[in-house]
Amino acid sequence: MKPAAFDYIRAEHLDEVLEALRREGSDARIIAGGQSLMPMLNMRLAKPKTLIDIMRLPELARIDSSRGAVTVGAGVRQASLLQWPELGRSLQLAGLALPWTGHAQTRSRGTVCGSIAHADPSAELPLVLQALGGEVHLRSVSRRRRVAARDFFAGMMATTRADDELIEAVSFPTARGRCAFREVARRHGDFAIVACAAVNTGDGVRLAVGGVADMPAVRDFPRLEGSAVDDAMNRFAYELDARDDVHATARYRRDLVRMIGRDLVREVLQ
Repeated sequence: MKPAAFDYIRAEHLDEVLEALRREGSDARIIAGGQSLMPMLNMRLAKPKTLIDIMRLPELARIDSSRGAVTVGAGVRQASLLQWPELGRSLQLAGLALPWTGHAQTRSRGTVCGSIAHADPSAELPLVLQALGGEVHLRSVSRRRRVAARDFFAGMMATTRADDELIEAVSFPTARGRCAFREVARRHGDFAIVACAAVNTGDGVRLAVGGVADMPAVRDFPRLEGSAVDDAMNRFAYELDARDDVHATARYRRDLVRMIGRDLVREVLQ
């Protein structure tokens, strides 16, 4: 299929993007990498009147590390973050998850913020942002604001971004403790049936689970030992709103959460 007709704006300045979003509102869509948006346009699941291309704005293509956080601009491709020299030291969890994000071809075009904006519950980067307690930087003509990841995701491919707002960047706190990531998919690069990320918080462990419910689920646990780990994972898996679909049953997903979650909790608490 072909997309419905739309106007195309190749933005040369950030103010041009913000003004177009103010003017067009819900009739406008931002395009950066286009790896999620283009299939939706072709299948006419999305029918914007205006498409705003932001990939020629150098101010959105930066990765900055300061004040205990790594800030990734809206124009930074996933491959660029994966190749960033400081990734293994400053943002280890993203370094573990990014190789599972699509394929080399899609990572070379897809952007970090685009994955956050799409808010697919099986995607790896929204899971990492939740696990690290990151923030989304939103900007419109009239204001700038930061929204915590736990408040940004609102459901299946839904967020709290207003129609006139641009996701200018996302910031990931730099985790100094141990972290771990694991995923089960039908094939490497497919969306996850279950993905789990764990971070040592000092007082315990934070476990984030994707691919099971409408958005990533996050729990903080105290330091657990022995059978307490299994008991905590059983309760967590039972509380998740797991559902059957063509890829896996709800029971299988819960079993994966129990097994992977137990292994990751023990790994980061070593």
